[in-house]
Amino acid sequence: MITLRKPKVVILGAGYGGLMTTVRLQKMIGVNEADIVLVNKNDYHYETTWLHEASAGTLHHDRVRYDIRDVIDRSKVEFVEDTALEINREEKKVILEKGEISYDYLVVALGGEPETFGIKGLKEYAFGIVNVNSSRQLREHIEYQFATYNMEEEKKDERLAIVVGGAGFTGIEFLGELTNRIPELCHEYDVDFHKVKIICVEAAPTVLPGFDPELVQYAVSQLERKGVEFLIGTAIKECTPNGILVAKGDEEPREIKAGTVVWAAGVRGNSIIEKSGFEAMRGRVKVEKNLRAPGHDDIFIIGDSSLFINEEINRPYPPTAQIAMQQGELCARNLAALIREKKELEEFKPDIKGTVCSLGEDDAIGVVYGKKLTGTKASFMKKVIDNRSLFMIGGVPLVMKKGKFKFF
Repeated sequence: MITLRKPKVVILGAGYGGLMTTVRLQKMIGVNEADIVLVNKNDYHYETTWLHEASAGTLHHDRVRYDIRDVIDRSKVEFVEDTALEINREEKKVILEKGEISYDYLVVALGGEPETFGIKGLKEYAFGIVNVNSSRQLREHIEYQFATYNMEEEKKDERLAIVVGGAGFTGIEFLGELTNRIPELCHEYDVDFHKVKIICVEAAPTVLPGFDPELVQYAVSQLERKGVEFLIGTAIKECTPNGILVAKGDEEPREIKAGTVVWAAGVRGNSIIEKSGFEAMRGRVKVEKNLRAPGHDDIFIIGDSSLFINEEINRPYPPTAQIAMQQGELCARNLAALIREKKELEEFKPDIKGTVCSLGEDDAIGVVYGKKLTGTKASFMKKVIDNRSLFMIGGVPLVMKKGKFKFF
């Protein structure tokens, strides 16, 4: 009796794209059709788009994560808790920290990494909003600065200065949460609210580049009303233990003293991409329309490490959760087709239903199905989007456990 070997699908990363690929693929194929292995460095998935809340302290860090084993079918999917280090494409195996794993089909869905653009001191002295632990560290640091301020004989007002580098989505959403949290911290630690300084530094000529100008103006005015000072068209030249050096154009850099510097101004693909010899731009591979890596029929790359061109404007689609989840759905269908030895694969066609940027608990801006929204209506849609992403991965039980229900 001849036993045919089942193809082995290895999925690297349990972020939005990797987890969506896994949960969709496990429903599409039978237990005897393929072996599915999901590799992730933690035993939990975290909602990257919620990290700004955990960082500011408006949402507990445990709310932003859930156990991977709760949403996978363990009769079909083997979960390996390990860190991927390198992909050996010739031998079709992945080198892990604790060993190695071979594959017939590979999905690279490892999240992005902060892009510091070579700015001196950022890695050493700035905080990032990149994962659960970095968010927890940032929240605790801010609280420590407030707690320490009144305990010192000589008051250092710069302790209460918070600089946010970057006015893209992450930076603006963090500022929205921070402006909600600061009054609570001032009350808790007996700090004069007027002593606190929040400064947002952005090198680009506008806040939220590419977003609707009318909505951008709304966001800026709302945040300014809550005490945020914007330095637009201004670059961070260096980060130091005492703050940052900034300059406009060719000006001489000036110092802004701050007890907290947060870097939220750039994402690049995962370093494993370049380490494994893929041709890439800032760690992102320009994938084919079916999401495979050029020249590799057995490797799909999705999420932050993929570059997919919007042909209408000849620019890449932004690396968003919405795009990653849609790529995961398509990737699962294409894997199922390959497992069943079908030659025709689907092409990825992003369906952008809308984009909403939170400005705190009960405020936001957005464009949903072509309609502009601000305030509580936009905030409501943000929570709907958050709940929908949970539903798509883990159904009603996950929404009931982790969802957001305070709409107004």
